[in-house]
Amino acid sequence: MDDTHDVPYTKYFKMADISEKENIMKKIYGNTYLLGTLDNMRKNNRLAQSVIFYGEKGSGKKLFADYYTSLLLCEAPDGDAPCGKCTACRTVDSHSHPDVTYVPTEGKLEGYTVKIARAVSSDVCIKPNNNTAKKVYIFRDCKNMNVQAQNALLKLIEEPPEYACFIFTADSKSEFLPTIISRCVCFGVSSCTEEEARHSLIESGFGADETAAAIKCFHGNIGRCTSYIVDENLKNQVDLTKRIANSIIRKDEYELNAAFFTVGSGRNDIHSILSMIDKLARDAAVLSRDADAPVIGCYREAAVRLSTMITAYQAVNIHNAVERGCRAIDANVNSSLVLAGVCAEIMEIMA
Repeated sequence: MDDTHDVPYTKYFKMADISEKENIMKKIYGNTYLLGTLDNMRKNNRLAQSVIFYGEKGSGKKLFADYYTSLLLCEAPDGDAPCGKCTACRTVDSHSHPDVTYVPTEGKLEGYTVKIARAVSSDVCIKPNNNTAKKVYIFRDCKNMNVQAQNALLKLIEEPPEYACFIFTADSKSEFLPTIISRCVCFGVSSCTEEEARHSLIESGFGADETAAAIKCFHGNIGRCTSYIVDENLKNQVDLTKRIANSIIRKDEYELNAAFFTVGSGRNDIHSILSMIDKLARDAAVLSRDADAPVIGCYREAAVRLSTMITAYQAVNIHNAVERGCRAIDANVNSSLVLAGVCAEIMEIMA
């Protein structure tokens, strides 16, 4: 028997541990059109109750979720919102606003489950206690929000109380059911230019050399550039991706297997490495048509060499092999078998 309703909702809604302390009032680089759209929605009193911010990891989706929350709750006149000075803005900034819930995940996959969805539905019944008379629920990183949880939220999103607002972030709209998408306003968040990223990183206090190294790998993605500077694990992943790329170029299956073996079994690590390989294949396909084209991957030199060795069709096949590997990892297939399979497929494509 499902005992969800016997468990107090407060079990699920203790303040989540927010490891990334973004400041909503710091300068947001790029996405000028999106910022203008959101500000106009606020001025015209047309802020949507349910929104999705989507874009690649590090592009600023969570930053925009907090910015949108500040637009909803700011106590300043429309033209000045978000002001960054009122009580609402300050508490949103510090992730301590009593009517803003960062909905926690649970389980091995750290996903949003039916239990969590039902707990949200119960909590919504409690009216807010703030000057703007709104409650905001933020679902961050919805990759592992299962179908059952989305269906459980569907009715709530379709006919929410007047005061309830829901914000979702994800890498792609495809993470959601069409029925959820149709009931939300969706905003794509894009990376900045490399020059904008450079200004942002320097403004954050990073040195010129480390900034240049980060931008060479992650270009205008400020979040990923920042992580590259401060996170040794990401630097190791980039180095390993370069090792894998060189093994592919040399068609050295033994070395490629050995490199994949060192990835480990962590789901996030595997996804990160496979994503960087995928971008390498994409860059090779683009550079084969235009040698001066901008790249999105972390290793332009390898992409240039690979562009002379494979066709666009082969690049697509590498992409497909990587995609199958990612799906297998998400399905809890043994990581060693998955990576060995990806290695074998890539070697067959390169033959």
